[in-house]
Amino acid sequence: MSITAADVKKLRETSGAGMMDCKKALTETGGDFDAAVDLLRKKGLGAASKKAGRVAAEGVVVSVSEGNVGVVLEVNAETDFVSKNEKFVGFANAVAELIIKQNPADVDALKAMDFDGEHTVEQALSQLIATIGENMSIRRFERTEASGVASYVHGAGKIGVLVGFDGDVDTDLARGIAMHVAAANPLFIARGDVDADTVERERAVLSERAIASGKPEAIVDKIVTGQLNKFYSDICLLEQDFVMDTDQKVGKALGNVTVTAMTRFALGEGIERKEEDFAAEVAAQIQGG
Repeated sequence: MSITAADVKKLRETSGAGMMDCKKALTETGGDFDAAVDLLRKKGLGAASKKAGRVAAEGVVVSVSEGNVGVVLEVNAETDFVSKNEKFVGFANAVAELIIKQNPADVDALKAMDFDGEHTVEQALSQLIATIGENMSIRRFERTEASGVASYVHGAGKIGVLVGFDGDVDTDLARGIAMHVAAANPLFIARGDVDADTVERERAVLSERAIASGKPEAIVDKIVTGQLNKFYSDICLLEQDFVMDTDQKVGKALGNVTVTAMTRFALGEGIERKEEDFAAEVAAQIQGG
């Protein structure tokens, strides 16, 4: 039986599943519409798609390392309750292990990869959504390879950090640096990494502030230079006071070891959380049956 675009459209509207999933379901069932609906439901794809519009800003950040490879990954869900679900956490950890071993190019490539020999990562996620009943998404990941890698998770998956090192770095020191990144949230590794536009914008603000305060123009440049050093110490890892030993800077603590990569994910950062009216939500659920 030939499958038309109209058939796919109808199934998509009925099930809420994606176009390619609908086409595949119709193909597998020989064009039997009801059987295709059931197939999508069994795979959890329809249920997952219907939940896709709901904001998922909770979840978990996972950070793991094996040898000289590390991964930090954010998987989102709708509620903090799910972040403690064993199946959800197990899925996130399994995906992180997959990233370490397979090195996908991006999230789309990751979702298309084989998860368990029977399902892709995306299909496994859809089944998890159907089982738990919340919208979920694999939001982002970063994979680092270096001669030394340190991973750290803070607050039961609220913050995840991954740091790569070049040189013979002590394990305890490496972990300490990762913990520092979690606490201090540096934006750059070194001042040379700060883009010129950011520096010039800060210089302009500091200059105007110094002039407005009545400082003589002859010493404005000197004042601004000193304040820029403070600016760098606020945002650059190597120039921050080391949280494990505030008497020295991170750069000094590292000695001859170089930091080659630094990633810090805070759960849900940048996701606009929708403010819900609980009473209205309950009423909507009752009306929707």
